[in-house]
Amino acid sequence: MKYTQLGRTGLKVSRIVLGTMNFGPLTNEADSHTIMDAALDAGVNFFDTANVYGRDAGKGRTEEILGTWFAKGGERRDKVVLATKVNGNMGGDGQAWPNHDKLSALNIRRGVEASLKRLQTDYIDLYQFHHIDRATPVEEIWQAIDTLIAQGKILYAGSSNFPGWKIAQTNENARRVGSYGLVSEQCLYNLAERRAEMEVIPAAQEYGLGVIPWSPLQGGLLGGAIRKEREGATGGRTTERLANTALRTQIQSYEDLLDKHGIDPGEAALAWLLTRPGVTGPITGPRTIEQLESALRAVELELSDEVLASLDEIFPGTGPSPEAFAW
Repeated sequence: MKYTQLGRTGLKVSRIVLGTMNFGPLTNEADSHTIMDAALDAGVNFFDTANVYGRDAGKGRTEEILGTWFAKGGERRDKVVLATKVNGNMGGDGQAWPNHDKLSALNIRRGVEASLKRLQTDYIDLYQFHHIDRATPVEEIWQAIDTLIAQGKILYAGSSNFPGWKIAQTNENARRVGSYGLVSEQCLYNLAERRAEMEVIPAAQEYGLGVIPWSPLQGGLLGGAIRKEREGATGGRTTERLANTALRTQIQSYEDLLDKHGIDPGEAALAWLLTRPGVTGPITGPRTIEQLESALRAVELELSDEVLASLDEIFPGTGPSPEAFAW
């Protein structure tokens, strides 16, 4: 397994991040444990979750599954760089109460304590703000985070789904109040969705944040969607998206290119992200061992200059701001 530094921290993390969002709603506890054991055995040490993950299985269920896995011992917790998130309402639909979501100091404190209990651990390596909170003063957020760091309950703070301006605002405020600031940004970024290159990734690089892309396969579109459609193995939202003629043409060109070079589409999409400046590692959310094994192969996949150039032709990037706006 290849490793890298997580932003401006001392943490060494695997180039593939094990996303656990499917544990609970789509993958049962026993199979989830098997996947995590296999990932750890393969050298994957960066696990990502969130307090709201669990969906139909119940919010918090995914963290609970990680907790029962850690409780098996075998130094599982010590070997893992654990990341979770806070922001969303943990109540049921229509049950939101004031201060039970977003990033108030009260909700951050409650969120950490609840996550620690579900995860059966006494600290979280990377505590991430799942979305921005326009109402809570940034000073209040850092006050809460600094207290938790002093208590040893978290080590670092990161962001998720932050625009470039919010990354800058949050870290400049951290400087003013003497806080360490954000060390990572988890953003939507893949071959078919490259808008993060305009401002989010440049801001992350400027402030020393590691970039952790989510949805590296763009909801399955980059995982051989047209081939799977022909085999009757896809449907739902993916099929609806492929009804877009322009997008379907792009995806067909993508699959044709990779067929020509004998490369699996999903593995190519992950491998491409690993070539991008500032990227720590993409999040893969395997439902099965086979999907985990595919992600592991992507880490070792070296895309040729010819393939990389062709991918840029099929999915041209926007370019960084402000150059992207030049006439």
